[in-house]
Amino acid sequence: MKSALNFIDVNDYQRIHEASLKILAETGIVFQNDDAVEIFRKHGAKTDGQRVYITKEMVDKATSTLVRTYEFSSRNPEHQVTVGKDFCVQPNAGAVYIQDLDKGRRLATIEDYGNMMRLAQASDIINLVGAHPLNPSDVPDEYKHLYMCYEVLRNSDKPALGWAMNGKQAKEYLDMIQISMGDTPGENTGKQYANFSANPLSPLSWSKDTLDSMMEYSRRGQGIYLLPCIMAGLTGPMRPMGTIVLQNTEVLSGIVFSHLINPETPIVYTPSSTSGYMKRASYITGTPEMSLINAPLLMMAHDFYHMPSRCMCGMTDAKVPDMQAGLETMQNVMIAVLSGVDIINECLGVLDAIMTVSYEKHIIDEEIIKRCLYIKDGIDTSDEALSVDVINEVGPGGTYLTHPDTFMHFKDSYENDISECEGYNDWYQDGAFDIAERANKRFKEILAAAPETMLTPDIDADLKAYMKSIMR
Repeated sequence: MKSALNFIDVNDYQRIHEASLKILAETGIVFQNDDAVEIFRKHGAKTDGQRVYITKEMVDKATSTLVRTYEFSSRNPEHQVTVGKDFCVQPNAGAVYIQDLDKGRRLATIEDYGNMMRLAQASDIINLVGAHPLNPSDVPDEYKHLYMCYEVLRNSDKPALGWAMNGKQAKEYLDMIQISMGDTPGENTGKQYANFSANPLSPLSWSKDTLDSMMEYSRRGQGIYLLPCIMAGLTGPMRPMGTIVLQNTEVLSGIVFSHLINPETPIVYTPSSTSGYMKRASYITGTPEMSLINAPLLMMAHDFYHMPSRCMCGMTDAKVPDMQAGLETMQNVMIAVLSGVDIINECLGVLDAIMTVSYEKHIIDEEIIKRCLYIKDGIDTSDEALSVDVINEVGPGGTYLTHPDTFMHFKDSYENDISECEGYNDWYQDGAFDIAERANKRFKEILAAAPETMLTPDIDADLKAYMKSIMR
């Protein structure tokens, strides 16, 4: 999508790229995985232990294979999306706690995880599911990926993001997705059926487990979202431009690595860094610097590297869905959308710097996203839209309320979903509910109406048998 903003000059793209090339060639990247280092060595890269030096030629070759769009399949063909063309909204990743007005804040469970999938399935704005919106505390860590994948497949037939803590889990998650689609696990179908977010270990490192997972996804031709989460002043330079360069350097290293495994692997540029909270040396997400660091790279992904982009952009440091939550979430979502991002996440109920998900804020955030997309679409500027004939017909002191042009176009106006715009007396007589209370009622209605399962009995049995074979 084309950006509507300009934070840096387009000439800066080349400067950022060349700065990254210099760092890759002179300082290198640490790959904490002997198999990964061996892959680089076989392709002629200079290595020093686990430090790999990546040349301009390797970067040029890898970036030349990048694709701007690709098809992301699902069990239901009606839900297939074209990444890089369709605007995509996906669930969050990483929250530990769940929160609502009735029970307060508590550790999330596998039931809460399933509820996130049910809300996503029912939404007309969310078109990707899966990932790790909540960390279920009531299932064994060793098999958590299996329980989560089953909940994804049981409660949704939209395209699914994968999740794994190591290569073994990556394989098993992918196997389950393929089983749900009627394919043989490990079979190369040529389809995109699960994509994966890979986080560098900033600064300038990749962990063994992440690299193992990347290798599994790349070998099976599944998309990789390269996701630096740098904290300026802590794990990256204090000045935004420095963290921009560091992010780009880490992304390029991931592009080259994925390309060496499988040149056909779709890659999504996923800048998601922020400034550190220097009073506490901790992670925060509501700061304006987050947008200033990430927005230029969203534009650079589109205009310079010609690849899709994703951004974590619905975060806030607020602890409840209050005014702070609203202003920080709208700030982050709006800037990302206007910067031309293709996929957004961390934008559905996130509170407290991704530690908590609120059921109520999940509903509120869907409206925030809809508003931002409505603004992004702009307005009709055609000759007819100038409405000169209509203005002349109504004339001085007339009314447009009953004019045919109004009846033809009034449904084009934005219509509130959960926001309140009735008069005070009507609002008061209807119970005087605030937005969180209305959202509380809404999410309960959605969950109550959700089907028990979206799996056929045969597929359900196959998935359970696969899980049992691993957990025995």
